[in-house]
Amino acid sequence: MEISVVLADGSERKVPSGFTVSQLATMIGKKLGADSVAAKINGILRDLDTVLGNGDQVQIITRNSDQGREVLRHSTAHVLAQAVTDLWPNTHYAIGPSIADGFYYDFELPDGQHFSDDDLTRIEARMREIVREDQTFARSEYSISEGLDLFAGQPFKLEIIETVANQAAEPEEEDLNEGVEVGSISVYRNSSGFIDLCRGPHVSSTLMLGSFKLMRVAGAYWRGNERRPQLQRIYGTAWESDKALKEHLVRLEEAEKRDHRRIGLELDLFHFPPEIGGGLPVFHPKGALIRSIMEDYSKREHRKAGYEFAWTPHIAKSTLFEISGHLGWYKAGMYPPMEMEGATYYPKPMNCPMHILIYKSKGRSYKELPLRLFEFGTVYRFERSGVLHGLARVRGLTQDDSHIFCSPDQLASELSRLLRFILSMLKTFGLSEFEAELATRPEKSVGEDYEWEYATSALEYALKESGIAYTVANGEGAFYAPKIDVHLKDAIGRRWQVSTLQVDLQMPQRFDMEFVDSDNTRKRPYMIHRALFGSVERFFAILLEHYAGALPVWLSPVQVAVLPVRDDHGEYANDVVNELKRSDSRVDYMAADEPLGSRIRKAKIEKVPYILVVGDADVAGKTVGVNARGSNDPERGVPLAEFIKRISPELNGQPLGDIVD
Repeated sequence: MEISVVLADGSERKVPSGFTVSQLATMIGKKLGADSVAAKINGILRDLDTVLGNGDQVQIITRNSDQGREVLRHSTAHVLAQAVTDLWPNTHYAIGPSIADGFYYDFELPDGQHFSDDDLTRIEARMREIVREDQTFARSEYSISEGLDLFAGQPFKLEIIETVANQAAEPEEEDLNEGVEVGSISVYRNSSGFIDLCRGPHVSSTLMLGSFKLMRVAGAYWRGNERRPQLQRIYGTAWESDKALKEHLVRLEEAEKRDHRRIGLELDLFHFPPEIGGGLPVFHPKGALIRSIMEDYSKREHRKAGYEFAWTPHIAKSTLFEISGHLGWYKAGMYPPMEMEGATYYPKPMNCPMHILIYKSKGRSYKELPLRLFEFGTVYRFERSGVLHGLARVRGLTQDDSHIFCSPDQLASELSRLLRFILSMLKTFGLSEFEAELATRPEKSVGEDYEWEYATSALEYALKESGIAYTVANGEGAFYAPKIDVHLKDAIGRRWQVSTLQVDLQMPQRFDMEFVDSDNTRKRPYMIHRALFGSVERFFAILLEHYAGALPVWLSPVQVAVLPVRDDHGEYANDVVNELKRSDSRVDYMAADEPLGSRIRKAKIEKVPYILVVGDADVAGKTVGVNARGSNDPERGVPLAEFIKRISPELNGQPLGDIVD
């Protein structure tokens, strides 16, 4: 008997009844069969040994795809857990998800033991033995009571099962792929007998793994709660081939050299004083100057693009965040409240509720729309200490926040205009490789179908008009709105999510927002949330790492350093400094109180774009010696006026093009 299945390209394929995904992949092609690790059947990820049904829609997942790598990494995490429990019997093992570029697993070793660096070598060696043993991953389903018996003695697994039993699975658990549908659990058992609680999928055999490396050990609280047991987390990375693994490790080495936290200290830009608290940076004069240049430029371009500036306070009464829903949705991530004069105040986690109050401060007409409000607004979110990461993840962040209020018929054109504006702004900072993701309605959501369809189609229109490459992330939108996330690639190929455009379907309703239309009827406006940099702090970090600290000339806090060879060249060197300042250059005079070579090295370490050395011949000829950053060929005898004319576009502006509004 034959059945029919539908492939990802829409074609139909006849296969024998009882055929598995693995057999289908091999039927399509031997290479596909060898490279496949899982499949999406009717939109749900399944193992290769899943038996196909008539009419199933099947997408084969290969090892070199993003989803394929997730399967490899999740499977490697299970091998890690097996290796640890082999080497340390009676270990309690918790959760082991795939994460960006890798995986981790959390453990509680017996008798309070701790992993050492040498232990990582032992664990990795045992993992490679398991891989060579060609152990299979087999999925089974059990009732809750059977699951409790199966994992007796494993307190963290028991807690997850009990959570499932109470129908209260937390979002974190779903993200970690732990637990299954309410009322039952699924388990993966290796042929060696090791079992783990997991919804899968996994590779069919450990032989499909092997291109991995254990990276480090860190501490982690169970469920991210500092009042719960502290576990030991082993991080690793896994890839589809040894070549891909090697390339990743090279990228990590380069990333370490470009770490913005190290560069920030070396260039005297910012630091995190313990007296203030984690995740709250202070910017030194040079770092604050870079921020100011970024913000001033952004303000100029927003003003030209028809935005109106707003300013809002840092705290507000709890009632505002009750109306907006933030207290219901995000309270765990907000700073604790303050009680004053009978009212409860919170530091704001978002700027949007206050921008809505500006909109609602008076009656609005269709003639005022679109209303584009813009603010560099600082917000506060109490991120757990374990996720803080320099400027890239902070507790006080300044968003270049815009909220656009428009009529329904303006939505598509406004989104298109906005996306073009975002891409042009980002390109000005020397970023050029972009892609976008359209996140659509999730299963659990609020709002009317027609609103979701209208907003999603408007976002897709904007993407097509902009010409940016994009993918659709089905079901990945917020429960209250679809959105576009813009991602960029940096100089070493890493992907960063920066700008977001979100059509909000709930805030206008929660705040009862209205405008009077041309037919004199009251209508509800659409609201667009937009952060272009994302946050100034995080974008600052991205730029530092992209350029390895050598920022474009227009962003550099010092653009030119002037170095007299000797003290008696100082008078002319000061003339050079003054002439450069008249051209609006940012200049540093480095007096001849140290050997010339030492001063040149110092200026290079500080990433100064142009180092000008003046000696006897320069004093006589009104010239300068030019050491351009990144060049091994210094120029001698360059007329000062010629040098200023040559670099003035870099010094005073953004040479990469005009902003599109």
